[in-house]
Amino acid sequence: MAFNKIWYTMALGLLLPFSYAHTDFFTSIGHMTDLINTEKDLVVSLKDYIKAEESKLEQIKKWAEKLDQLTDTATKDPEGFLGHPVNAFKLMKRLNTEWGELESLVLKDMSDGFISNMTIQRQFFPNDEDQTGAAKALLRLQDTYNLDTDTLSRGNLPGVKHKSFLTAEDCFELGKIAYTEADYYHTELWMEQALKQLDEGEVSSADKVYILDYLSYAVYQQGDLPKAMMLTKRLLELDPEHQRANGNMKYFEYILAKEKEANKSSTASEDQMEKETEVKKKDYLPERRKYEMLCRGEGLKMTPRRQKRLFCRYYDGNRNPRYILGPVKQEDEWDKPRIVRFLDIISDEEIETVKELAKPRLSRATVHDPETGKLTTAHYRVSKSAWLSGYESPVVSRINTRIQDLTGLDVSTAEELQVANYGVGGQYEPHFDFARKDEPDAFKELGTGNRIATWLFYMSDVSAGGATVFPEVGASVWPKKGTAVFWYNLFPSGEGDYSTRHAACPVLVGNKWVSNKWLHERGQEFRRPCTLSELE
Repeated sequence: MAFNKIWYTMALGLLLPFSYAHTDFFTSIGHMTDLINTEKDLVVSLKDYIKAEESKLEQIKKWAEKLDQLTDTATKDPEGFLGHPVNAFKLMKRLNTEWGELESLVLKDMSDGFISNMTIQRQFFPNDEDQTGAAKALLRLQDTYNLDTDTLSRGNLPGVKHKSFLTAEDCFELGKIAYTEADYYHTELWMEQALKQLDEGEVSSADKVYILDYLSYAVYQQGDLPKAMMLTKRLLELDPEHQRANGNMKYFEYILAKEKEANKSSTASEDQMEKETEVKKKDYLPERRKYEMLCRGEGLKMTPRRQKRLFCRYYDGNRNPRYILGPVKQEDEWDKPRIVRFLDIISDEEIETVKELAKPRLSRATVHDPETGKLTTAHYRVSKSAWLSGYESPVVSRINTRIQDLTGLDVSTAEELQVANYGVGGQYEPHFDFARKDEPDAFKELGTGNRIATWLFYMSDVSAGGATVFPEVGASVWPKKGTAVFWYNLFPSGEGDYSTRHAACPVLVGNKWVSNKWLHERGQEFRRPCTLSELE
């Protein structure tokens, strides 16, 4: 039949749109877009399989209908029917040959092509690490942007183009992932959301008994014994024979009785009270709170007096010949540390070229390990990056020259242009770009001294989130495509400016592309001379 030809053609047409092996898909939206194309190809393959099955069933159906009419006539007068020699011959032929062909058709497996495509593409699928990473990203976004589970579940996020929602099963899965991380705070939130959606009548494969089992334990771990008992009672109403719930109930009653007895002689300790009323995770720190507030746009506001010192201007790079007749637009974002933004400083065409050069090389972003001085991946930096040299593209070379002209710093000792694409909830938690005194070997291999300054291009707009924030001073710089920000990491004396500690906020909605240039001390001796004061 023609089915073999169909599947052969389809198998050839479904070659993968990318050739790299699995590499932390969740850390880069840019790489995740390839998975959309993969899934689309699989849907096409599945639909072709369905058509093949439908065609096969249509042939069987026509055969059955034809024989149904024939046998109805034959069974009414078998001898008379077979008295016709042609009918006798055709009966022999059907039973000897045609029914065998029909049997072969029924037994023919039409799924071979689809399974073959699945096998080829599965090696490039996300794995458990990606699913867990994406789940943790949702939890991170929930905390950073103060989102309640219902808002997140219903997909009511600012700036979304394609609204989506979480099913009760999805919420249950998020709760389970939080549970495996011993994150009982988020386990409770998401198990409650799953239970709520089931109580509202959502049809789902999620089981209330399983949800209540996880939920009651998570609540108990956070010290709310009465609530844990109430949830366990509800579980036992659904499944009275549940072994673990019955055991837990007896244990909870025992603990509660002991607490009541203890309370007769003394009030609950302050530590216990704090434990029972705790609503935030244990690892919350003052800097963390400031960082999250800045990400939400709730940071400290400049006084009017300080704001009056911020200006916008046309800047010619200190009379640089390239910009005397065509100066660039520059505006002050912050005063101390001084952060300036250059507007319309990189074109859309240049951005696309840089992205196309970087995308095949994107790999999990790394950080300098202060102990070893080597690069390593870190959970607090969720993105992928690639490095581009000036010699490989005139566009990159032109960008490097532009940075040198506008900063007045020598880029020959700078690091290559780093291009980064952030993943689901992509972020880079508070950090310094420069090496501190307790990290003397951080850039030893480069031999170019410390990172004197940072130049950061924004190569995309971000619908929500994704700001660059400076927790020490309360500054928030929001992404705007085609602009760049610049600041010095070191004072002219070479001492580090600790107020430049900064972070990339999680991307709530959208796709964030940036590129940055880290300029080093070597070669700047006469371009930015030292001062006599350590902090000037």
